[in-house]
Amino acid sequence: MPQITIDYSATMENAFDRAGFARALHEATVEIAAAKPEACKTQFRPSAYTVFGYEDPEARGHAVVHVTIGLLAGRSDETKAKLTETALELLREHVADAAFTLHASAEIRDLDPSYRKFDR
Repeated sequence: MPQITIDYSATMENAFDRAGFARALHEATVEIAAAKPEACKTQFRPSAYTVFGYEDPEARGHAVVHVTIGLLAGRSDETKAKLTETALELLREHVADAAFTLHASAEIRDLDPSYRKFDR
């Protein structure tokens, strides 16, 4: 465990150091939430199409990143808050300055103990 999913606008593909972000987020998850280092798994999902309401087509572009961290239940609210704030700060560090405004969010969700690992 943890199961981490990163949804992001594909328009930021060249500005997002995904490998560096995953490494840093794994380290933070181990340190802050007492996760096992070998258990961290991250999946990145680029979104081909991101729409913003009433956007001026002449204005600076926009991109969205949402981080979902699934942890087994039992972490305190303080631990969850610290991990989401750290995830957002790490995003700032791993997205290069580019011609878009970045809209970022992060959440922790509790996973029930149904996780299974299948070796094939």
